[in-house]
Amino acid sequence: METITQHQKQFQYAEAYISDMLVLKNIFLETQNLKIADQNFGLPFLLAKNGKEAVAFASLIVNEKDQISFKIYDKSRMTEAEKRNFFSRAERYFKNNNTPNFKDPEQLKSSISSMISWLNPE
Repeated sequence: METITQHQKQFQYAEAYISDMLVLKNIFLETQNLKIADQNFGLPFLLAKNGKEAVAFASLIVNEKDQISFKIYDKSRMTEAEKRNFFSRAERYFKNNNTPNFKDPEQLKSSISSMISWLNPE
């Protein structure tokens, strides 16, 4: 009897850098069915890669209660278990980060506005 082994690629997690933003913007636009990025894009801080391709990202947002939170956008290529794992990673990163964007809603709003202006040049 032949045994078939399956090698499932593990997702790699990385901090989001400015050089990742155009790819992340495309994921956002695709998943939200939009033409231009809006405030809901937030400020990306963590991404999940499958090989070299970014497939999901976590982004800081200011929620309706004017509190800092995060939202995950993904290309629907992750299983539910992978999504839960990424959410846990993002949540840990979120809770352990003390920089102003993670703690000050006004600072985050300003950073998101700057990011949106940069991503949507006139």
